This record gives sequence, C-alpha cells and structure tokens, in this order.
Amino acid sequence: MELPYAEPYKIKVVEPLYRSTREEREKWIREARYNLFNLRSEQVFIDLLTDSGTGAMSHYQWSEVMLGDESYAGSSSFFKLKATVEELLGMPYFLPTHQGRAAENVLFSALIKSGDIVPGNSHFDTTKGHIEYRKARAVDCTIDEASNTAESHPFKGNIDLEKLEDVFKKHPREKIPMCIITVTCNTSGGQPVSMENIREVSALCKKYGIMPLFDAARFAENAYFIKIREKGYENANIREIVKEMFSYVDGATMSSKKDAIVNIGGFVALRDKEIFDKASVFNIMYEGYLTYGGLAGRDLGAMAQGLKEGTDFHYLESRIGQVAYLGELLQNYNVPIQVPTGGHAVFVDAKKFLPNVPKEEYQAQTLAIELYLEGGVRGVEIGTLLADRCPKTRENRYPRLELLRLAIPRRTYTNNHMEYVATSLANIWQRREKINRGLRIVSEKPIMRHFTVELEKIK
Repeated sequence: MELPYAEPYKIKVVEPLYRSTREEREKWIREARYNLFNLRSEQVFIDLLTDSGTGAMSHYQWSEVMLGDESYAGSSSFFKLKATVEELLGMPYFLPTHQGRAAENVLFSALIKSGDIVPGNSHFDTTKGHIEYRKARAVDCTIDEASNTAESHPFKGNIDLEKLEDVFKKHPREKIPMCIITVTCNTSGGQPVSMENIREVSALCKKYGIMPLFDAARFAENAYFIKIREKGYENANIREIVKEMFSYVDGATMSSKKDAIVNIGGFVALRDKEIFDKASVFNIMYEGYLTYGGLAGRDLGAMAQGLKEGTDFHYLESRIGQVAYLGELLQNYNVPIQVPTGGHAVFVDAKKFLPNVPKEEYQAQTLAIELYLEGGVRGVEIGTLLADRCPKTRENRYPRLELLRLAIPRRTYTNNHMEYVATSLANIWQRREKINRGLRIVSEKPIMRHFTVELEKIK
C-alpha cells in the first residue's frame, strides 16, 4: 500500500484562535467600514488576507535570530545574506530593504521618470502604485488566457510577446526603463511564468535595449511549477531552475516576506554596478545604511536561512500542495476559481460567483465581506478596488478579472482549516442568488485606495 502524503515538518508552538459569533462579526465589519484591512487580528478566525510575512519560521531561522549581529555597519548577518543571494540568484550587487515595496521605491527612484512606460505581466498593486506615483504608466502584457479563469493553461503568468514588442515599437527606448516579469504573477491568480517565456522576454528586451527585471517575491514557487509542468525540467532541482531563471534578467526586487518565509524584509539584487550605485543613494535616504537597509541584523540572518528553506523541493511540494487542496475542495462544491491553482493562493472568480451584483458595486469586495460574515475568514479583493482609478480621468478601472484571493500563510494552517474555508464559501454559493447588491465608497485615498477605503452597504 502506498503511504499517504505527510507534511515535512512538525508543529512546535501554537497560537489559540477565537471563534466569534455572526452577531459579533456583523458589528466588527460595520465598525471597520466594510474594509477587511481595518479588522483587528483577534476578530479573524482564519486569516487569508495575505501570505506576506504571515508564515511560521523554522527553528533554524529562530536560531539565526539569536545569532543576529546588530552592528550599524558591516554586520556579519548582512554578509551572510549577501552571500546567500549571490549563491542562489547569481546577482553580485545587493541592497537590503525593510520589505518589497521599499525595494521598489529604492530601485524605481533610480530608474523611473515622469512619462515613462513600464510593461510587464499584471503588475502588483505596490508596483503599479510606485510607477504611477512617479507619473509613469504600467502596461499589462499578460497573455489573454490569464483572463479566462476556466481555461487550464499551465503558465497563465506568461507575457504575450506580440503585446510586449508592440510597446517597444510604439515608444522610444529612453522612455522604457525596464520590463517587469512578476514570478509568480499574483494579480492574474498566482500564476507561474515558464522558463521558455522568461528566456524569450529576455531576448526581446535585449533586442530593444530594455532592462528585464523580476518582481521575485515568489520566485521559488515559480521554479517549482517549472519543474513539475515544463518539459525538460523534470529532473532539475529547484536551485538549478532558480539560477537559470535569474540568468535571463538584469535585476530583481524581492519581498522576502513571501518565499524567504520571514516576517519582515526585502532586497534589490542587480548585475550592473552603475545602477547599484544610483540605487544605493536612495537606499541610504529611505532605508538606512547599505548593510542593514531598515532591518535588524537578526532579520537579515533569518532571511538568509529562509531563502535556503524556501528553495527546498519538499517544502514547496507541501506548501503548494495545500493551496491545490483548497482549490480541489472548492471545485468539488462547484465554486468558480482561477484554474489551475497558483502557488500562494486560491482566487475565486467573483464575477461568476455574484453575477447579480453590478460591477460598480465591487463584486469581489462584496464576496469577501460575505465570507467574513459566514465564517470569520478574511480574504482580500483583487479587483476594481485594487485596480484603482485612472490617474487622468479619475474613473474606476474595471479589470478583466474580479477575484477574491485566499492567500495561505506558509506552514501556518492545517488542511482542517482549508476544509472550514471551503465549507464557508460553499454555504455562500448555495445562497448566492439572494445576493444582488454590493457596496459603495464613502471615502478613499488618491492612490492605492484599497488599503484604507471606507465603504457602506447598498440596501
């Protein structure tokens, strides 16, 4: 008899969770102005808001916390992390930052000017926010298959080469500072990018003299998908795949709160010393000295160890397997999701789930509120709220996908928790026809509004 799958770790510390009542949740979400970011953590039973910085560190990582060198300059923890980044990614120049959006701030301050064009595959919210804050424009060149949640394409994060070349032809070289390849592509459903596509995008960028760059927050999960889905990589190990992935780009921004499995941290990795020197100025201005970048030495050490653990096949098999398990449960209940499931989250198709709710009333946010009320589960909207308004017209941008993201923290919840989440959504699915009104905005900020927006229910 074949042995069943078992997680490659055991639980050492537990945190108790509070089971709230429906009445309590109705009160709390009303007080939060129907913005799930405004809830207190103790008001949430299962928290799938994000996988960023919410995972459980290993005992080896906690050992690095105790070994942390807190010297302001020249910390040994910094050099340990720098060596790990160079070993895994092959990038000789490295700047630590306190998180991924800080890495974007540092690098984009050095490279992006007003009027620039930045193509890529479904830029993440902070990426697009930093681009638009600088009065530049992000252009989405993701393949069309990504917008069909029912189509099972193995690499829905791929960039459409014709769309990308069209951008290169229409705009002067000096107006395109970079092309960003997000691996995996969060906004399109946590979908991976194939090695073939990375290679072809890199070649096209070099043809036009454009810098290819990774948003590398989930690079290890992307490497896992290449191993199990792309012909020719079946026998390659994860670190070999990672090394090849990074050989095709000139730099990367990284939120280490994802695939480095730490609670805080990020970095910029580069090949070019001239760009490194420019970015270093902004790193000192915004993040601190070059060898700590807004982080304690203990965080640098934990990050170095986490990068090694995050590129282990057995860890990735367990982590991505749990995401797939939740996806299978939801499909068994006929809940419409983005297929195949991605690396870090299950994305529920809110347009198909709540077709009676007008798109102007924020379908994905409405579904997210219903899930919280049903079971105390906190997800996050990846839809019209996140897409924000057009900087010129100030009209809502309605994206092709309107998704409820259920992002699963690393090594944190059991499959029993996944079954609870799936049943909560199934209960809403059974009464979906009765949900025909959504939400309206009461107050919003001019950029990245989804973090602080205030809403009210439409009666």
